[in-house]
Amino acid sequence: MTSPKLFHGWRIAAAGAGIQFLQAALLMQAFGAYVAVLSAERGWSKTALSGGAALLSIEGAVLGPLLGWLVDRFGPRIMVRTGVLLVALGFFFLSFTDSLGHFYGAIMMIAISNSFCGYFPLSITLVHWFHRRRARALSLMGIGLAAGGVAAPVVGWIMEAWGWRTMALLSAALWLVCGSLLAAVVRGRPEDVGETVDGVPPTPAAAPTASAAPATPHRTFTAREALRTRAFWLLGVGHALALLVVTAVNVHAISHMKEGLGYSLPQASVVITLMTLSQGAGVLFGAAVGDRWDKRYVAAACMLAHMLGLLLLTYAVNPMMLGAFAVLHGVAWGVRGPFMQALRADYFGLQSIGMILGLSAILVSMGQIGGPLVAGGFADLTGSYRLGFTLLALMAGSGSVLFLLARKPA
Repeated sequence: MTSPKLFHGWRIAAAGAGIQFLQAALLMQAFGAYVAVLSAERGWSKTALSGGAALLSIEGAVLGPLLGWLVDRFGPRIMVRTGVLLVALGFFFLSFTDSLGHFYGAIMMIAISNSFCGYFPLSITLVHWFHRRRARALSLMGIGLAAGGVAAPVVGWIMEAWGWRTMALLSAALWLVCGSLLAAVVRGRPEDVGETVDGVPPTPAAAPTASAAPATPHRTFTAREALRTRAFWLLGVGHALALLVVTAVNVHAISHMKEGLGYSLPQASVVITLMTLSQGAGVLFGAAVGDRWDKRYVAAACMLAHMLGLLLLTYAVNPMMLGAFAVLHGVAWGVRGPFMQALRADYFGLQSIGMILGLSAILVSMGQIGGPLVAGGFADLTGSYRLGFTLLALMAGSGSVLFLLARKPA
């Protein structure tokens, strides 16, 4: 007796988790360590280095609609494979950085390439493969993003022991080998490999009866129609406010703990590890409840947790407060993150989901760009992250109201 074949959608979710792990471990979480090391070694200001973080996000505003059209038109497989190879090349160039302009060029190349193989095309792929288990699949892919943070102490240790250039070269090699193997698993739609959505064989239609009510199809939206709904804008701005905190923490938390609170780079990395372990726990919790609970209520609660967590980090006077920050912020990120694309797919359908997500990326990227710049700018002006972090925390907390108001369009 043969064992049942594993649904290829779960293979794609696992491959997506692997790619997300590389992105989190070698880029998102590692960027804060690059900022701390380069600021000390080169004397570059935090505002200037935060500009590199802005470059990692600005491609969402510039390329989002184009990427959405490309995914809808050509599928994600070629895009993901190309992106992986170019990210590896970008890290190779980063290892030879000797000026701020060279640094910006390498980061820009990594940013654009990363958009071709990142969360955007991978999530579009999964919403086409899953319907009833959509939130679960996106959450499981998000485990890779959370697990990447576990590597933060290793990244910090390598930078201290062998330097940031060695870390960049190692990142290039890992992307080239591991990333290419993972990208080969991606397929655009179930019919491409002879499967069906959710892996469930289609059931024969029942014969109509006189008393049977006609089925009501799920409402789908074009991109133009979605733009006319209030839900599109409320979800987009709420998502952007969440990423004000997420990106500011990724870029500046290590520097704040190192310079403002007096912890060493490895000690600060341990806090980031706890944060990402908590993120993983949040992802698993979201996978369990995401297809049963109202996602917008969960997202609203997560925004309050983001706010409280960042305030604890800002005014921490002991390791317990740092631990509470790591747990609150990590769990909120892990639960809320995968829900964002699942909510949009639930609200607007799949007809033009690539373009809808691409247009949403314009709004979301404003939070990604603004968070690090606000935190870094106030740190340079005042000598402390307190004012910038407090402002970002309060803005994130206000985002809970937007999610509560974002009802499914009629």
